[in-house]
Amino acid sequence: MNLRTDDQADAVILLVSGAIDGLTAPRLRAAIAEAFDRVDGRPLVIDLSEVRHLGSAGLRALFDSATEAVKHRGFQPLRVVVDDTRPVIRPIEIVGLDNVLALYNSVADALGA
Repeated sequence: MNLRTDDQADAVILLVSGAIDGLTAPRLRAAIAEAFDRVDGRPLVIDLSEVRHLGSAGLRALFDSATEAVKHRGFQPLRVVVDDTRPVIRPIEIVGLDNVLALYNSVADALGA
């Protein structure tokens, strides 16, 4: 898994590519926590459009981060870009995370929300 943070004037965008599984999910959690510390009132957008595998540990990391965003940090629902990537959107829908996360087809859509 590769992570890159794009710190823009209107948002912090975390770009994720590769596979999110039991080995890489802790790095994703840490990157999201670090991004939360940098948002300073801006939205956090997590771009998963380049992710080719999203395992259960990755789903749990997204759920925990979404819960942290809403309940403890007072942020809006976590904005996640999924595009039409079946390896990402399908697991999210199966476990019902689409009811917890704010899903978008592009970063531009997520920023416009």
